[in-house]
Amino acid sequence: PQQSTGTMTTQQQRPVMTPEVDIFENEHEILLHADLPGVAIEDIVIDIDNGKMRLSGIRRPPNGGAAIWREFGDVEFRRHFSVPQSIDTDQVRAALKDGLLCLHLPKSEAAKPRQIEITAG
Repeated sequence: PQQSTGTMTTQQQRPVMTPEVDIFENEHEILLHADLPGVAIEDIVIDIDNGKMRLSGIRRPPNGGAAIWREFGDVEFRRHFSVPQSIDTDQVRAALKDGLLCLHLPKSEAAKPRQIEITAG
């Protein structure tokens, strides 16, 4: 909860975590796997703007969960990445399954490797 104290605003601080992330690349896309156990899909925010990607959100304690979860309460998470200009941002897809967020960042056609045909002549 926020409290106004004159011109200053104070807010209760949440613990902040940095999720584990694996990044893979092939000729078609960059694939990012983020480990987000216990995070609901509606509590995840992914923004891509001007060559930067921000992954953030909140992990909330489960109802009736273990005491350690209740002790810490809500936990924020944040990760920032540089994204190559060659990524087709209109085609980015994300899926969450069993606490694993999979982000597919496809490369634009111009960025994909191609083989040049040689003609005799």
